[in-house]
Amino acid sequence: MIKATEIRRGLVLKMDDALVLVTDFMHTTPGNLRGIIQIKGKDLMSGAQSQKRLRPSDTVEVAYLDKKEMQYLYQEGDHYVFMDNESYEQITIPGDVLESTIPYIAHNSNVTVTIYEGNPIAVDLPTSVVLAVSETEPGARGNSVTNIYKPAKLETGLEVKVPLHINKGDRVKVDTRTGEFLERVNT
Repeated sequence: MIKATEIRRGLVLKMDDALVLVTDFMHTTPGNLRGIIQIKGKDLMSGAQSQKRLRPSDTVEVAYLDKKEMQYLYQEGDHYVFMDNESYEQITIPGDVLESTIPYIAHNSNVTVTIYEGNPIAVDLPTSVVLAVSETEPGARGNSVTNIYKPAKLETGLEVKVPLHINKGDRVKVDTRTGEFLERVNT
């Protein structure tokens, strides 16, 4: 437990039976009134944004998270199996935890899994990933200059818009924050 005045950006707090990542905080003392600590946070389970006001004398519980480097192995029903790179122990993560991140994770790729009290709660992605194009219309020679895009399906099932010169089998870099094509990667 820590005092509300010790809260800093980046801490994960256990508030109202939820894990909240502090994205912003402000300590104000308006006139001769008592101080107020305004917290903006993101619920790690649902992704919902929230705001909370605390008094400086209030205490909050800090959640200690464990981060492990793991390798994605395969899908089993609506669960995904990952292997710890150090102990080779396999864990299963429910699909609802990974619904927004799984399209960016290729088989046998390494990711950082966040664990709280022995349960995986999130997968941290890098800002960009390199994936192979599995389906797209054939590219035409000389179409590398125009800003015209075509749909392409990547190895993970993710669909992105790519320039006309990209062909099936090419490897492309995709931004995991926006889902947009960044560049073609030479192998």
